[in-house]
Amino acid sequence: MSDSSRTADDARAAFQSCKSRDPKDQVQFYDSWAENYEEDHTLMSYRAPDLAVNFLSDHFSGNPEDALVLDVACGSGWVARVMVKLGFRLFVGVDGSKGMLEQAAQTGLYQDLKLALLGPEPLPAPPDTFDVVIMVGALDDGFAPVSVVRELCNAAKPGGLVCMARGDHRATSSHRYKKDLERELQLMEEDGLWSLVRVQHVHRYMEDPHVTQEEQEEQEEQEEQEERYITGNIYLYRKSSRAAVHS
Repeated sequence: MSDSSRTADDARAAFQSCKSRDPKDQVQFYDSWAENYEEDHTLMSYRAPDLAVNFLSDHFSGNPEDALVLDVACGSGWVARVMVKLGFRLFVGVDGSKGMLEQAAQTGLYQDLKLALLGPEPLPAPPDTFDVVIMVGALDDGFAPVSVVRELCNAAKPGGLVCMARGDHRATSSHRYKKDLERELQLMEEDGLWSLVRVQHVHRYMEDPHVTQEEQEEQEEQEEQEERYITGNIYLYRKSSRAAVHS
């Protein structure tokens, strides 16, 4: 159970505490953070699960109760809990952290949960299977490599939707990752693997978790509320009915 006395400063410190980009270090970090993960993200005004799910739902034309959803980098099950409110019922979750999967299992929402470290390990999902593939977060430097997006497309049914959300963190490596990601998304579209439904730009994706104490105090003094937040993007694609991305 999380510590209900945690503050925004505690949350910010947690975000800043893992500086390693080694996948094994990342897994250990998330295992230890699992119990406080959702509370810390809430303290940082993390809106990505709601924003992504609502955006997806606005463009989903099928019966949500019958839709099979692959929740990639599912973490604690936050996305599935939001989707259930909109009628979705069938979930398979994938995450690299055993501790996070234990939290997700406690929701009772997933028909299956799979442990896999994206990049070093293939996405454990059969091809052409899921009506919806969703990935909120984890698309950044040191987490899931850009190549994962082809695996997401591979897992979707022909005509299925692939929804991805990521924040524009201010590190130079994050900016490079975004450029590489959007280049790959465009190449996949040009190759006929999927078609773009829409990209939604979000002004308040979450509070910047990497702002320093000095910057925070300066923003509060100047009441520059917008500078407290990072922006983000939600990408929505529809897999081509003739797509063939299997390796």
